[in-house]
Amino acid sequence: MSTIRGKTAIVGVGQTPYYKRGTSPDPELKLCVRAIVDACEEAGIQPSEVDGFISYASERSDAQKLMPALGTREVRFAALSWIHGGGIPGALSIAASAIVAGQASVVAVYRSMAESAGQRLRINVAQNDTAAQYLVNGLESPVQILALRAQRLIEADGVPAETLRAMAQACYYHARNNPRAYGRNTVLDDQTYANARMISEPYRLFDCSRENDGACAVIVVSAERAKHLKQKPAYILSAPMGGLEGSGAREENIHPYSTAGQAGVARRMWAESGYAPKDVDVLQVYQNMTGMGVGALIDHGFCTFENAGEVIRFENLIAPNGALPCNTSGGDLAEGFIHGMGLMAEAVRQLRGTSTNQVPDAKLSLMTGGPGDTLTSTALFGTEETL
Repeated sequence: MSTIRGKTAIVGVGQTPYYKRGTSPDPELKLCVRAIVDACEEAGIQPSEVDGFISYASERSDAQKLMPALGTREVRFAALSWIHGGGIPGALSIAASAIVAGQASVVAVYRSMAESAGQRLRINVAQNDTAAQYLVNGLESPVQILALRAQRLIEADGVPAETLRAMAQACYYHARNNPRAYGRNTVLDDQTYANARMISEPYRLFDCSRENDGACAVIVVSAERAKHLKQKPAYILSAPMGGLEGSGAREENIHPYSTAGQAGVARRMWAESGYAPKDVDVLQVYQNMTGMGVGALIDHGFCTFENAGEVIRFENLIAPNGALPCNTSGGDLAEGFIHGMGLMAEAVRQLRGTSTNQVPDAKLSLMTGGPGDTLTSTALFGTEETL
């Protein structure tokens, strides 16, 4: 079977600062241009060389709008990964496939958001496609919908509620060392977490992702070209996307219901990459809410319902010495939220050795897409040694 394993690599990362929602000095398109140009400069590639443009969800900075500012010579491939935050590694898979198929040579994968020129995050993320069965029952936002799954995770599956707190505290711990992190000044101790207002039971304020303006982009090229560029390549070992029976338009019918809906893509990722959970050095887990992060770890085989309380502990989740260092930039909860795209940047930094919370000698870096989505995706990156 033909695969994308190790045939392409991320060679450039560009990221604007995180701005408070609605306060970006620039509209989405300009933020996007800034991120792509920075990623190209980091890689040692001229922006005009980019001939592929891939994003996901409701991205509005499409190839035809970006061409004039980048001086694009020719667009050879452009696509949008369907779905919401679940599509981030899926967008990367499309980019890798285009390069392997010879349809593009330098591909930008990106996401840009600016509420001053667009809409509130919930509208941008939900894309006005919240299913009728939610709306007629008064469920109008992702936090309400995903709270149902978290309650099932705790009450029916027996996963301790303390795992949600541990996921949040690890993010805010890492954010304190990250000058980019929007939540770097928050010390999330047990009392601060417990006293935070309830958003939708069991989720409190610090269980939820942030709402920011900004843009992030990565540059993907062939593995051969990656050897000759400025940065240490992060090779794409696998990036499957899809959904199990019961997902898609039949929302709330997936099994298991209480996790992240990623068991299928995780199984395919391990098979294609040739690795297993025990081999992974560091994780960047998309967390719209902490319960979904817990579910993603279960779906990927890092723990089970039965031992989640033993594995998902604060001291186990933090760099540099935790056995399962997770969201080392602060992640969606504490660094900032550009629909999860910042996780990809951090996954690459870990393999380069440039993270503000570096895991020693990291060789395998995992990044998950949006959990609980109608379709989802996941990705495993590796250094040259892992090929």
